[in-house]
Amino acid sequence: MNIERIIISRTDSIGDVLLTLPICNWIKQQYPNAHIIFLGKNYTLPILKAYTAIDEVCDWSAFEELPTVQRLSKFRSLNADAIIHVFPNKEIANLAKKVKIPHRIGTSHRSFHLLTCNHKVNFTRKRSDKHESQLNFELLRPLGLKEIPSMEEIAASTALFQPTAQQLPEVVAQFIEQHPDFVILHPKSQGSALEWPTEKYAALSNLLNKEGIAVAFTGTEKEGVAFRGYLPGSEMVIDTSGLLTLEQLMTLIGKSRGIVACSTGPLHIGGFLGVKAVGLFSSRKPIHPGRWHAIGKDTHYLVNDENCPNCAKKTTCKCIENIAPERVSDVLLGKSS
Repeated sequence: MNIERIIISRTDSIGDVLLTLPICNWIKQQYPNAHIIFLGKNYTLPILKAYTAIDEVCDWSAFEELPTVQRLSKFRSLNADAIIHVFPNKEIANLAKKVKIPHRIGTSHRSFHLLTCNHKVNFTRKRSDKHESQLNFELLRPLGLKEIPSMEEIAASTALFQPTAQQLPEVVAQFIEQHPDFVILHPKSQGSALEWPTEKYAALSNLLNKEGIAVAFTGTEKEGVAFRGYLPGSEMVIDTSGLLTLEQLMTLIGKSRGIVACSTGPLHIGGFLGVKAVGLFSSRKPIHPGRWHAIGKDTHYLVNDENCPNCAKKTTCKCIENIAPERVSDVLLGKSS
């Protein structure tokens, strides 16, 4: 297949985008002269710009603001030979067909792809036992992929994630200067995952402080409003919610000993940055850690009960709330894996 310019289309959340990045590395290895264009949402652009296998980043939000004729013209100007619809989007699929991109790849499980894609890959995410990052590789079969890479091979590709360090707000910079050995606790997920109770994060914070490890709580301003009332009043704890840009959050995570979170973007950032990333999960499919755990050189995950009967039946279950803070602390301190 003759490919010089290829679009990777994934216009959803930070964690999903991070788990898509390894396919860019594979494409570069197989097609060294290919120019990879990643089409994403504006809030994920700092993530995309930090991955060295990507040559060009396009903001889909900017396309959405254009009138139809201009949107078509701008999409045509990308001059792509192929597009991979990792996150199915009907409008993008229609645009790709209208501008006659020669190779249009998507899952066969979207009805609009039947009319817009000329390479339709038959696989299912929901019932698969593969990790999300491995499932993304299924879409590379039309490009010559024969075998899905192992998780070890995929984890190795996180080394290409190299964000530029940013200056932190003064209050945060002073805190980590005084407490260089610190852990990040990220209690919320903007509703994208089952969450561990904030009281448990506070209890974990106290356990870490007793070990001489400081704690930085992170989140948006809205999330901070929800959890600030639970935070320990200690000089070894800082609330950074609402203070950091995404670029600054990446810098803070990179300076930390590790991060604890449920299945959310900052957990995956920690994995890519090589810090100890501890994910807290339900064992219920399809939200279980086998599908969504962080990837990287020092990633870990905990569930309350791998054999939870309610999770096995795929019924609503909050067993994640029963994970003991001591178990999380032990992983962070290297007392258990």
